[in-house]
Amino acid sequence: MHLKTIVMTTTRSFQAVVQPRRTRLSDAIAEQIEGMIASGALKPGFSLPSERDLSKQLDVSRPSLREALLILESRGLLQARRGGGYDVTDVTGPIITDPLVHLLQRHPSAIDDILELRHGLECIAAQFAALRATDKDIKKLGSLVASMRKRKGEFDPFEDADRDADFHMSVAEASHNLALVHVTRGLFNLMRINMLRSREALYHQQDNVGLLDEQHGEIVKAIAARDPVAARKAANLHLSFVQASLREVTERQTSKAAVRSKRVPAKQQEDAGDPDGVAGDAP
Repeated sequence: MHLKTIVMTTTRSFQAVVQPRRTRLSDAIAEQIEGMIASGALKPGFSLPSERDLSKQLDVSRPSLREALLILESRGLLQARRGGGYDVTDVTGPIITDPLVHLLQRHPSAIDDILELRHGLECIAAQFAALRATDKDIKKLGSLVASMRKRKGEFDPFEDADRDADFHMSVAEASHNLALVHVTRGLFNLMRINMLRSREALYHQQDNVGLLDEQHGEIVKAIAARDPVAARKAANLHLSFVQASLREVTERQTSKAAVRSKRVPAKQQEDAGDPDGVAGDAP
């Protein structure tokens, strides 16, 4: 089957589709768009051009294009918009559902479980990014680290968590491993919540902010040097630091809570007029 490959640019332009000899034109159109979704060139939420514009870019008839879009919609890859047109669906969305995100969010002990999961995924991502990242990937990672360092005023854990999640998502994309990219994207919301909780806890010690920035910088440095061993070590150090710091914070909070719980009964006894905690005999 002779097909021209659609090449994505910064403007997400499409190339003409050549009529294949043994395949329906609509199938060929669907195959190329599906390939772009699988490669990450078309990301979840991206709105396809109108049928008129897209048919011109692909140099195909609107009926053939419409049939191809319906095929992709039936596969769950596209979703019709109100008022017309199609958006790329998040095919990894069902991996981590919102109810599970909320459940994990309500149980602090689950933060460590999430970090263990991130530990495995992000070490692999950094390793493969060092092997496969393009100059454009490395430039993007460097820009994200620079933006995290250019804070104005007080530290904002919400803003930093968003940038943190973008950074680690970009490392996964730089790995150019389709399975890893899609799984990480499916975990994105969970990662962002986890990073927010982590930063809220770690920001009680101001030095932690600079250390986190330095660790992100070391990951980029190793990726730019095309050193997979160093990249994996840098990612491992970063996640290990976060895990150890959070455990320390959790232990400190647990100790304070235990001390407060001991003080409450004593205060109640004082208010009852029995400071020694021993009730006298009734007269």
